[in-house]
Amino acid sequence: MVSTDFRIGSPNWIDLGSPDLAESELFYGSVFGWTFESAGPDANGYGFFRSKGRTVAAAGPLTEAEALPAWTVYFRTADADSTAAAVERSGGTVRVPPSAVMAEGRFAQFTDPAGGEFAVWQGGRTPGLEAVGETDALCWAELHTPDAAGALRFYQGLFDWRARDGGVPGVEYTVLSTAEGADLVGSSFGGVAGVHPRVNVGWLVHFAVADALLTTDQVRKAGGSLLVPPERVPTVGRIAVLADPFGAQFAILEPEPRR
Repeated sequence: MVSTDFRIGSPNWIDLGSPDLAESELFYGSVFGWTFESAGPDANGYGFFRSKGRTVAAAGPLTEAEALPAWTVYFRTADADSTAAAVERSGGTVRVPPSAVMAEGRFAQFTDPAGGEFAVWQGGRTPGLEAVGETDALCWAELHTPDAAGALRFYQGLFDWRARDGGVPGVEYTVLSTAEGADLVGSSFGGVAGVHPRVNVGWLVHFAVADALLTTDQVRKAGGSLLVPPERVPTVGRIAVLADPFGAQFAILEPEPRR
């Protein structure tokens, strides 16, 4: 699961691009109990989703031409400029070049060779999210791609991720871990899967929930939609894929009870 250790290559930030921040605030507040706090008058509408007073995500208006509402996963890098150069050398695209966010850190946004969008965050005063890996917060990041082998080569070239088979019979799935950390399972943060007919190509954020069925009902009542019904994955838990009222996709995970 994602943790606040924030090793190199691990997810350390997520944000939502929304066409209507007020409506997004209402939706995610209804589903997860989040509140929204503006980053200030000079932030162009950007702000933070908080749960129990801690930052669990961020959101801002759509800024790129023809951009669609979506969640973006940021991975920790020690040097955003060198990562951007590596992305270009490996066949990816730099959509937003490395830029400073005052003293908070540096970020850049990219597209991988198969069309999956992602970003990096080089932490300064803000190393990353304040809460992950718990209920109503980010717990997993999953790449859906038509070229799993090519995607692994691309991202391992950037972050030196370790990979192992997901271990579910009949399911092709690769579990990703950071290069750091002696415990391969404990340093896992996400996975790579093939293309699903109802899930967009790219990175899908997963939020931990106490009850996947209840949360699915809350999403529908708040104006969202169900893309993949809650289904139990052995040894993992119950997972569903949903979309907010503007079409931004995300997943929920009700973890398997520990024994």
